Amino acid sequence: MNAGPQWLDRPLTSIALCWRLVRADGLALGFTSHDRDLRVNGLLYRAGPGMTPSSVSQYAELEPDNMEIGGVLDDRSIRAFDLDSGRWLNARIELFACDWSEPDTPLALLRGALGQVSRSLAASGGSYRVDLRSGAYALNLLPPMELSPTCRARLGDGRCGVDMAGRVRRLAVSGGGGSELLLQAELADAADFSGGRVRVLDGMLAGLDFGVIEVAGAVVRLDSLLPAAIEPGTRVRLSEGCDKRFATCRDRFQNAEAFDGEPHVPGADTLVRYVDP
Repeated sequence: MNAGPQWLDRPLTSIALCWRLVRADGLALGFTSHDRDLRVNGLLYRAGPGMTPSSVSQYAELEPDNMEIGGVLDDRSIRAFDLDSGRWLNARIELFACDWSEPDTPLALLRGALGQVSRSLAASGGSYRVDLRSGAYALNLLPPMELSPTCRARLGDGRCGVDMAGRVRRLAVSGGGGSELLLQAELADAADFSGGRVRVLDGMLAGLDFGVIEVAGAVVRLDSLLPAAIEPGTRVRLSEGCDKRFATCRDRFQNAEAFDGEPHVPGADTLVRYVDP
């Protein structure tokens, strides 16, 4: 049985809590409850006495091991705009304890992803609270497999297998706001990008990803509102979409053997059909 780090057995404790956050775009930040910055395994953990965790509850069953982290908004690292725009949603987070005098032997407490962010506004900058969702929480979100006439895979993922090379465009926009982007030029094959994804590559929204409902000429209609207007000249990456029908998979992508659905299974309407005499 693992006895744990030796620093837990000392008569005088020097324990500090640390958080390591890794955003989807690769940005990694470290924070510690200690009153001085710590360097643990090569990453600098900045002192953030205002960051306080709630009690951590862990279960042997598949109950979600959730926790809340509260803190003070810091424009140098975690900006209010980034929280509101969803840039930190589902970022990976690790909570561990260490001996601040010899921090290279950490004790892992919880790993998971950032969930719902709530914040309060104040003249001093405001405060925020973040839910931490463990791997058990993610398991609870997995839906049961059901028969479906449409494909369950996402275009280009491991189950689909379609090569996305040549199906992605890097384009410049002439502006954008609300739930629309306006490209600088019309796309001749605009219909192929309906149901796809668009990612902003520069500007204040760089790294944010949106679903595409429809592309009509030079207008890209998104599945959610932009958190801020996009300036002219901003570059985006536009990926093709799929309507998930078997005919599209077979005829457009020549990928019928990888179709992740049951297109020939009779639907519920079969039960109410009249029998032909």
